[in-house]
Amino acid sequence: MKYLIAFASFTAALSQLPAETNLERGKRVVDESLKALGGSRFLAMEDRIESGRAYSFYREQLSGLSLAKIYTRYLTRPEPPVPGYLGVRERQVFGKKQDTAVLFSDDKGYDITFRGARPIDQKLLDRFKESTLRNIFYILRQRLGEPGLIFESKGSDVVENQAVEIVDIVDAENRLVTVNFHASTRLPSQQIYVRRDPVTREQIEELSIFTKYRDVGGGVMWPYTILRKRNGEKIFEIFSDSVTINQDLLDNMFTIDTKIKILKPAR
Repeated sequence: MKYLIAFASFTAALSQLPAETNLERGKRVVDESLKALGGSRFLAMEDRIESGRAYSFYREQLSGLSLAKIYTRYLTRPEPPVPGYLGVRERQVFGKKQDTAVLFSDDKGYDITFRGARPIDQKLLDRFKESTLRNIFYILRQRLGEPGLIFESKGSDVVENQAVEIVDIVDAENRLVTVNFHASTRLPSQQIYVRRDPVTREQIEELSIFTKYRDVGGGVMWPYTILRKRNGEKIFEIFSDSVTINQDLLDNMFTIDTKIKILKPAR
């Protein structure tokens, strides 16, 4: 009888504890996701190389496929963190001979072929920046602790037969991305955000789905399959055969060789 009384008292005490707020729950889910991705080892990831097959689509039909290698290097962020700071460089290389590439570095971008390096249109550079700042893996690696960055839980749900925790992430400049975290593993399963076409001002929905996570070194987890959709239509998918981290990538990977001809921007 005394055990029943003790249990009842314990239950009553729990019921009187303050409920977790949406902001507290959102922050907890994000912290648990960071831990699932590798915690301090994920935060110490300096660079990454993803190798595999990349597919592009137009109106749900396959429009291109290629061997792809994506080189990413994180820059040392300012302390305290600065809202909107883009601390990453990226080089996307395509083809068996790796003779075509797209480079994003130091607020500049180039399409590189055997003809030379052609500067990328500013609209594409802006899109790269905005998509990176909203990318959940970039947020966890580079933006935690940034002034004005909040995580608000939208509760739990079942999405595509998976139980998930849903969190809205909003920054000081009102960028919003909604992320689904797997209910048991806490790994990000998908993210979605809406942007406006710079010309027509129409809303465009960008969805990314992350699957087939593997340990890529020292307990750091990374998705081997990434699917992107725009306004509900599949536009890109990559199937990685290998992902490696902390390969000491050098500056020459993210700069234009002085021997390469710089072409005029496309009209």
